[in-house]
Amino acid sequence: MASSMESHCIPFREVPHTTKLFASFLEDFARVSAYYAHPPTAAGIEAAAREVQFDAAVRSKVVEVLREQNQRFAREGKLDSAASRNLDRLATGAVAIVTGQQVGLFSGPAFSFYKALSVVRCAEETTRRGIEAVPIFWFATEDHDIAEVNHSFWNTRSGLARYELPLREEDAGHRSGEVVLGGEIGALVAAAVKTLEGPGAPEVSQALRESYTPGETYGLAFGKLMARLLAGRGIVFMDPLDVRLHLLAAPVYLRALDEVDPLRDAVLVRSNELTSAGFHAQVKVSGEATPLFYNVDGRRQPLRYEKGRFVAGEKSFSRQELSAAMEKAPEAFTPNVLLRPIVQDTLLPTAAYIGGPAEVAYMAQARVIYDRLLGRMPAILARASFTIIEPPIARFLAQYDLDIRDIFAGSQHLRAKMEQKALPAALAGRFEESEAALRKMFQAFEEPLGRLDSTLLESLHGSERKILHQIEQLKGKVARAENVRSGILDRHERILVDSLYPNGALQERSLCLLPFLAAHGMGLLDDLTRLAEIPASRTADSCAHGHRIIAL
Repeated sequence: MASSMESHCIPFREVPHTTKLFASFLEDFARVSAYYAHPPTAAGIEAAAREVQFDAAVRSKVVEVLREQNQRFAREGKLDSAASRNLDRLATGAVAIVTGQQVGLFSGPAFSFYKALSVVRCAEETTRRGIEAVPIFWFATEDHDIAEVNHSFWNTRSGLARYELPLREEDAGHRSGEVVLGGEIGALVAAAVKTLEGPGAPEVSQALRESYTPGETYGLAFGKLMARLLAGRGIVFMDPLDVRLHLLAAPVYLRALDEVDPLRDAVLVRSNELTSAGFHAQVKVSGEATPLFYNVDGRRQPLRYEKGRFVAGEKSFSRQELSAAMEKAPEAFTPNVLLRPIVQDTLLPTAAYIGGPAEVAYMAQARVIYDRLLGRMPAILARASFTIIEPPIARFLAQYDLDIRDIFAGSQHLRAKMEQKALPAALAGRFEESEAALRKMFQAFEEPLGRLDSTLLESLHGSERKILHQIEQLKGKVARAENVRSGILDRHERILVDSLYPNGALQERSLCLLPFLAAHGMGLLDDLTRLAEIPASRTADSCAHGHRIIAL
């Protein structure tokens, strides 16, 4: 596939909705360096790796849990040799290169895979530079917003399809890794599999059928699917819901309770610093916030601190009561988005974390918690970012003389450009002939008018522009009339938007990668890994700081 693949890079500042903080992080890191412990470079990873001082007993216990989890994810419980070897390396002193993602249905948006491939590439590059490193993928199974993970968007022959599991009232507030898939999952898998076509369809279909079955949880099904499709790449998957991991993280939770006021104040100060500098605070923090959630009656509730008492839902607790509850059931406590990285790096010898724009942004706030609770922070790097253009879509782009930026620019701009190229062939030919004749006529007037009075040339050129503009307007009206008759522009615009900018967002943030893998073969993952550059692995044709457009 690599031989027929073409790609180019566009800077993120040209991608809609890119924040000033993320653009600066990528292109002018000096402006935001105060908010991060290390630069997003090979040198930054190496510096972070030197700071890792990791307890051997914790390392051993975590590796034991990870080995069990990855065997559970693997087909027939047989851990592949690459993952097993990396677990051995982690046990004997390797640092971790970590990424993470919510456990979305059918793998969720495509960037779940892009994160996985980025962490593999970074770990390989770091190891080649002499620092033993293994790739870790952290499942966000403790998140409780089921509406964010219960669906998956696929681009099919029939258009954009949304596969979705119903939201059950009894699952509200429960952590996604605990929510069990019901009987509906079988029919949903069958419907999705029917749409898969291409050389990779059998493998993707088999992985889906084996992973998403009644009785599995969102977390376990996600883990099984990713383990099957990414087998042989050495990724170690991690589910933080395990009670043994909570036991190891409990000291961090206790310190978060003891230092609730200074932690909150530090985050508020950092948030104000960011906004004063013209950036944004990704995570909004209130005056009563703590960085913890507490399960009350089976539901994950934010833990607030009000008038010397901790409050979760309708119940309140003293510090002593929470300490006793944590000793009895530490798994009832989970971190919020700002404390989660510190818990992660309490359990792992992390040298680098690879995330998307939102994660890069909230790490700028999380640094103050790192400094207070852990005393070190890994290097933060942006994941690889792709838009994939399949051959039929490339033909539409060429037909209408479009660039990906035209898709990003919105419907009004896109339709105007498409209308310019949408005339019936016979009419288009006549318009071209007429325009050429008009230009020739005006050109013939230039020499005599210039001799008579050179100031007349400006009027001549203005008249030419006005007439040609009126012709362009007429061509647009003709194209719209043709569309009313045939609907072809509507169909083509919908196809382009559904494929390249679905739901008003980058393709990778909405579309699932599985149909692409089915259509183009599992070798697509190898090609994407090759292109999954990070600043630490920049080449002459680098897109480490941009968004890569790939034409298959």
